[in-house]
Amino acid sequence: MGDLLILAILAVLIGIGILFTVRHFQGKSSCCGTGEKIKTEEKKISHVIKTKTFIVEGMHCDHCKAWVEKAINSIDGVSAKVNLSKKEVVVSYEKEVSDKEIMNAVIKAGYKIKI
Repeated sequence: MGDLLILAILAVLIGIGILFTVRHFQGKSSCCGTGEKIKTEEKKISHVIKTKTFIVEGMHCDHCKAWVEKAINSIDGVSAKVNLSKKEVVVSYEKEVSDKEIMNAVIKAGYKIKI
């Protein structure tokens, strides 16, 4: 009887774990924050000379999106817009900035750029 009780408790805990994992990867949980929607201010640049798309690994929610945008937007001369469903960030440039500088900002924020 005790073994059945332990198995039932384990089954419930595993089910809860699976539910939270699915919600996490759908971006519906608070993997890096409070679970509430957050807005980032769009950085305006005066004259776009080029755009480039980077694939960013490790983003799961709006908080991840905000961290990546904030990290890239802190670089003078660029503006970032993250598409969370595609796991990509489109960077608009108003002056020449190296890919290495963009990559370092994303890495410092805790994410990886797929090359």
